[in-house]
Amino acid sequence: MADQEREDLISILADQRDLFRITVRGIDDEQARRRTTASELTLGGLLHHLINCERHWTTVLIERDETAELDAAQFDGEYVMAEGETVAGLLAEWDAVAAATAELIRTVDSLDTSVPTPTAPWSQERIWWTVRYTLLHILREIAHHSGHADIIREELDGANSTYSRIA
Repeated sequence: MADQEREDLISILADQRDLFRITVRGIDDEQARRRTTASELTLGGLLHHLINCERHWTTVLIERDETAELDAAQFDGEYVMAEGETVAGLLAEWDAVAAATAELIRTVDSLDTSVPTPTAPWSQERIWWTVRYTLLHILREIAHHSGHADIIREELDGANSTYSRIA
């Protein structure tokens, strides 16, 4: 079931992922783990988080579990590029997650369907979001962290999503 709004959502998500990819273009795994600001965030850690975030929210859309609860302990290491992970491997993983997201957008019953979100220590009441709102939340996460990534990359070597020293 394809329509213009669905294709627009797929396209804008892809565009935002591409901006993040530009920011990490040309860095090696050591640079991806390097902290360059007062924040604990790193480029690899942000990439790790964005993959998990997108996978989490698409799983919420698929499972529609009215009893789901987030365990805050699952976020230990959420913003860390773990030993053994590589930028290339994480980007390939994100490609797979993105393809699954695009397929979900094309096939989900309706963008207007309300879906239960997991409760969490910071949100103990169940909230219902539409499929559309959840997809826009994924977009917001990618955009939000793309800004962080630009700052981290600028501190690393002066490059960012709009200016790259990488040929």
